[in-house]
Amino acid sequence: MGDLFMLWLAVAVVCATFSASAWSVNNFLMTGPKAYLTYTTSVALGAQSGIEECKFQFAWERWNCPENALQLSTHNRLRSATRETSFIHAISSAGVMYTITKNCSMGDFENCGCDESKKGKTGGHGWIWGGCSDNVEFGERISKLFVDSLEKGKDARALMNLHNNRAGRLAVRATMRRTCKCHGISGSCSVQTCWLQLADFREMGGYLKAKYDQALKIEMDKRHLRAGNSAEGRWIPTEAFLPSAEAELIFLEESPDYCTRNSSLGIHGTEGRECLQKSCNTSQWEQCSCGRLCTECGLQVEERRTHAIRSCNCKFHWCCTVKCDQCRHVVNKYYCVRSPGSAWDNGSA
Repeated sequence: MGDLFMLWLAVAVVCATFSASAWSVNNFLMTGPKAYLTYTTSVALGAQSGIEECKFQFAWERWNCPENALQLSTHNRLRSATRETSFIHAISSAGVMYTITKNCSMGDFENCGCDESKKGKTGGHGWIWGGCSDNVEFGERISKLFVDSLEKGKDARALMNLHNNRAGRLAVRATMRRTCKCHGISGSCSVQTCWLQLADFREMGGYLKAKYDQALKIEMDKRHLRAGNSAEGRWIPTEAFLPSAEAELIFLEESPDYCTRNSSLGIHGTEGRECLQKSCNTSQWEQCSCGRLCTECGLQVEERRTHAIRSCNCKFHWCCTVKCDQCRHVVNKYYCVRSPGSAWDNGSA
């Protein structure tokens, strides 16, 4: 799935913006398709990292970020406007911004480097701005250019998607960390030089997952739909909703029942899904997954014993290798299964 998705996105972002004649970033003029091809690989990798994070965050949820949910644009197809859709748009947009920003700071692009706009300025008591801050301005600009241009719709769903794209980019900013280095005689740290760095992407994924849990349902005001929705001259999405909700995820429709398989909606249901029982390496939320995926969906939890092989009895040999035995052990796994004699789901055909 990863390679196909990346290929689709790489083609889509170029096609969506191919007609542009010229644009400028940091006073660096680029003309024609070359302006977009420069960043296509990073954009595709960023979107893919967002989808992988989506799968991690929802691994033990009824909806687990399935492949059929990964189409970003509403163009020429009816798309749902649920809170799950809002998360997909936010995490994908954030992934693109995150990757572009990282590559920029590492010097992968000729026209971009560290953000030194605050360098030398006083930041607070005992510290000044310095070092190499991650250039989120650049990352945000490129992410907006590519991801938002995929949205060709002119309805409430399109407006919602643009809002959630922006909420994802704001999440990257919100999770940035200030990193400092001490200066002074004998390590006295009388003055600190500080810069802003991107947080770990997993942390940002958790931040957006919390936003998903608190997402706002919006009743769409149809007067905002009379405006155009082209890639250029687009209105600000948050103006159509709540000014105070620009960093929040929003949705227009309630989520369907993800317990039951429904082929017409592309829902696989939870039958056959693995769940986790109590163990020392699982969170409280993961430990409740069997109840959430199985019991609450009218299914039973079935324990299956399987054999696994892992390294054991490892010894260090001079010099310099480590040799291990291969040990076979029993692993208990748990799955959601249908109760004997129960009827097949409606909509499963």
